[in-house]
Amino acid sequence: MFSRFNFTCHCIQVTDINPSTSFTGQLSDVSQVEKFELSNDAYAKRTDTVLTYKARNKMGRFAPPSDSAVPAPKVDIPIGARCEVESEEESLHKRGMVRFVGPTKFNTTGVWVGVEYDEPIDRNDGSVQGERYFTCLPNYGVFVRSLQCPDRLKIGDFPVEDIDLEEMLIASTQWN
Repeated sequence: MFSRFNFTCHCIQVTDINPSTSFTGQLSDVSQVEKFELSNDAYAKRTDTVLTYKARNKMGRFAPPSDSAVPAPKVDIPIGARCEVESEEESLHKRGMVRFVGPTKFNTTGVWVGVEYDEPIDRNDGSVQGERYFTCLPNYGVFVRSLQCPDRLKIGDFPVEDIDLEEMLIASTQWN
């Protein structure tokens, strides 16, 4: 029935180069919005909160201490061993030395391996949330789960590689 009509569709694309002055920009600025605030004491007195529910059901920090703590599994990774951590970038081998093996306070499940990289390619200095597990220069440290991601951490004879970070940065900006 529509075959005798000739339709032409057109598409218009609009790019807002200054969203702060547009209507949508006004909606994302919440500095003028009056906010509801409730003090910790007032919140604690309420009976319809998650805090009250957890206290009533002895959950979370209100739970009684457990005597049946599950021991951390034994991990046979020696401190000082050379290792390679799998990277999402195919040509980048994150190599370093094992500096810590054990449980952590930042995540209480499982055993973690602290690695000091040969190059400054990660995020910490051997400490997380104020707790020091090993010492290294800033941006040289990383923590990897030992048993949950066994393919991500390989222990072996991995010699130090010279990584030209400046060349990698230039290459990555050329493709973006």
